Amino acid sequence: MNMTIRTIRTGISEALPLAIAIAAYGLSYGVLGIQAGFGLVGTVLMSLLVFSGSVQMVTVAMITGGAGILSILVTATLLNLRNLLYGAALAEGIAPAKRWRWLLSFGVSDEPFVLGISRFKKYGPDPIYFATVAGTFYIAWVSSSLIGAIIGNQIIDPQKWGLDLAFPITFVALLVPNLTEKPIITTALTGAVITVILTVLFPGTPLNILVAGVLAPLVGIYLKEKNKNVD
Repeated sequence: MNMTIRTIRTGISEALPLAIAIAAYGLSYGVLGIQAGFGLVGTVLMSLLVFSGSVQMVTVAMITGGAGILSILVTATLLNLRNLLYGAALAEGIAPAKRWRWLLSFGVSDEPFVLGISRFKKYGPDPIYFATVAGTFYIAWVSSSLIGAIIGNQIIDPQKWGLDLAFPITFVALLVPNLTEKPIITTALTGAVITVILTVLFPGTPLNILVAGVLAPLVGIYLKEKNKNVD
């Protein structure tokens, strides 16, 4: 079998389970987008151009709540700062794509990052694999947004369907297989504790996630360096 075709098949098969969860979340976004007054074109266009579930859901909530464009842009920027770290980590793995790296960078988000970085660690740089998983997630997100937008006015309260649970469940599914070493487990637990504490103290701000995302890895790095010195 041609190596390229084999890589594409592997990418699709590994991305599909997560794509189903992404589609459930995209369906919820489509419904909320219509109910927020985005219209069918606006709702789908945002998925086509932004391709970020967290940013799109927060934008819908902020517009519904009457927030200004500046505060929405600042919030969206803070939420997606993590993609800078993802891009830096993935750079070597997609480097063979050369001039097409700019297109692959559009697919950098949580789920493609986890699958891509795992692939690169095992087999080295593989832009075709990354393009396949990112493309699979993109198709799932946009198509489910369209379906959600079409049926949006038929569903009074999408939260009653539990579709919003797809987002945290997806992240748990991504996290659990990687909890193989003490520094990683400690990082995850530290991030959870910091997030819970900050959410209780300062509810409703995206800075909570950002602070936890910066501090928790520092604890993991400290433990990893400490273990090296012991060895």
